Parts: sequence; structure tokens; C-alpha cells
Amino acid sequence: MATATAKKLTKKLRPLGDRVVVQPTPREEMTKSGIVLPDTAKEKPQEGTILAVGPGRTLDDGKREPIDVKEGQKVLYAKYAGTEFKVDGEDLLIVSQKDILAVVED
Repeated sequence: MATATAKKLTKKLRPLGDRVVVQPTPREEMTKSGIVLPDTAKEKPQEGTILAVGPGRTLDDGKREPIDVKEGQKVLYAKYAGTEFKVDGEDLLIVSQKDILAVVED
């Protein structure tokens, strides 16, 4: 996805609390041996790029808990985490920070 498209999508979306908007990394549609996989046979992606970050969870004392991730980072998240949706034809996912397992370092 182009950077301009990411900026356009994040202007439309502002996650609340400790949630983040993730664009899942597309999975390969063909096996190494050349067999084309239908959508139903593909594994759910567990890696993606963060497009937008919420302000953080509000604690009991009214303070905000900071979020450990930031826009542009590649992350691994739990297999069935979050809520999937489409914005302008792009498949996106909103996940809670607790469902993010790791940041992928380049």
C-alpha cells in the first residue's frame, strides 16, 4: 500500500483506548510447487503494519497507559485477534495492544 493511501485511511480512522489499526500482510496465493490456493485454504495472516495507534488505555486513576508500538512498525499478532473490516477496499484489522505479540525488527 502506498504511503499516501495509508495517510488517507488513518485520517478516517482514529482508534480508541489501547487499540491499533493494522494492515495485514497479504499471504502468498500460490504454493512453491505452483498450486493456486483459494481464499478458504489460506491461513489467516498474523503479521501486519500499524497504520494508526490509539491514545492508550485509561487507568483507574485517570492517567493514560502509554502504548508500546507506533505507526509504521511491523508486528505479529494473535491468530484470531481483533476485528476485520474494509475501508476504501483495503482489508484492515483493529486489535487491542494486548493481542500484539511482538514487533518485527528489520
